[in-house]
Amino acid sequence: MSRLFICLAFMIALSACSVPDPEVDPQIELGDFQLKDNVAVTKNARKLGVSRDATAQEWEESLEAAVDARFRRYAGATPYTISYSLDGYILATKAGRLALAPRSAMSMTVHIWQTDPLVRLKDRSKQLLIFEGLDGETVIGSGLFRTKEEQMENLSAQFAKAVERWLRANSDLFGVDVSEEALAAAAQDDAAQIAAEAAASADPDTASTTGPTPDPTTRPIRPVPRPTEG
Repeated sequence: MSRLFICLAFMIALSACSVPDPEVDPQIELGDFQLKDNVAVTKNARKLGVSRDATAQEWEESLEAAVDARFRRYAGATPYTISYSLDGYILATKAGRLALAPRSAMSMTVHIWQTDPLVRLKDRSKQLLIFEGLDGETVIGSGLFRTKEEQMENLSAQFAKAVERWLRANSDLFGVDVSEEALAAAAQDDAAQIAAEAAASADPDTASTTGPTPDPTTRPIRPVPRPTEG
């Protein structure tokens, strides 16, 4: 069982978040940020534990639609490209053990690129853990009540909101001062921090001896093709 799955299984039972909606959510301060392109890389995603199947194309369409809906409302002067890879996911099933997967979740690695010329901004990438929104259904297990498409839409919306928090924590790129509040808000999605907290909660006596969590920003970066115009 992978460390990522252990972390997801532990944190799914503890996390709680409503489903974000860019139509009603207030915009945050992102300075001169404007979304030029958003690029999803989903073909290498792994199913983790008991999960429904989803194709790479289904994930790509769901994620890109959610990111587009959230960030097209920002009209700054400088265009940026956001790329992200789906590392692994759990889509809760009707038959899945509730102790392991009461809700759906996924692991994402996100990058931001200067658009013209297309250059990835170093030291800004981050691995995020995203959890399905909590309601009366997902407390029991969303596989019993939601279709696969509904689960994916929910997770994609949560991911887009997490990217917004992450960008706010990096808004010095866009000419905006970064507050402690913004850093704290982004930390709730930080995979490395979540893994450390999960390890400490699961085994406080050994958490300090397990060594540091690998930094996801050091992983090989898959090249993102230059987006087409339009």
